Amino acid sequence: MLPDFAFFHALAEAAAAETLPRFRMSVAVDNKEDAGFDPVTEADREAERVIRALISERFPDHGILGEEHGDIGLDRDYVWVIDPIDGTRAFISGLPVWGTLIGLYHKGKAVMGMMDQPFTGERFIAEPGNAVVQRGGRVEPIRSRSGVRLDQAILMTTSPFIFPDDLKPAYQRIESSVRLARYGCDCYAYAMVAAGHIDLVVECDLKPYDVGGLIAVVEQAGGKMTTWDGGAAENGGNIVAAGSPELHAEALEMLNRSD
Repeated sequence: MLPDFAFFHALAEAAAAETLPRFRMSVAVDNKEDAGFDPVTEADREAERVIRALISERFPDHGILGEEHGDIGLDRDYVWVIDPIDGTRAFISGLPVWGTLIGLYHKGKAVMGMMDQPFTGERFIAEPGNAVVQRGGRVEPIRSRSGVRLDQAILMTTSPFIFPDDLKPAYQRIESSVRLARYGCDCYAYAMVAAGHIDLVVECDLKPYDVGGLIAVVEQAGGKMTTWDGGAAENGGNIVAAGSPELHAEALEMLNRSD
């Protein structure tokens, strides 16, 4: 049996109690990479800690895949996928485009998901057949935008500079084909696809926790989210999220052209 939205709300509130008091404050930043910059803060670690504690108490037989505190029970039927702060670079820069991502997989397939942005007061949640946003005390259904061709689309990516040399030509092809490209919104971009404000997100080298909370939100709102070769997005990789299956197919064709 799947959890209800009330449990996701409880997880979001517990995480926000750890993240919001530290946002736009002077916080220590550790670097997880020897070569490069992959920041993590106390807010990341503490938010994931409280999320995991609530899940373990309520669903002790479920597995957990988390960015900051390791994995348990990944061979179980139900696995929670946690990114306590997706967009830590934005978080430490004071930009409110980070979010807490929590997804639930059943036998490897994303069935529920949430992106919570506590500073703006927006919480996007999805279950089979239903995707909603809660803001300002109101809950409203969300629907991605359909009927948009590639040359009419709004595209987002975290940064055009993250694509390695072998992927740059493909990304540049698709960016040159759309009406508008914008950068830097991390998980918030996927929520905007689900809500019908933008049409495409194209990114590379994502981890499962970068996408686990977003797949159900995008797809239950009417969109489609896969890897660049059309495979399942649940394990991360090079990712395309589109507001409609038709636009998604057009984007894949452009990304995989041989010229």
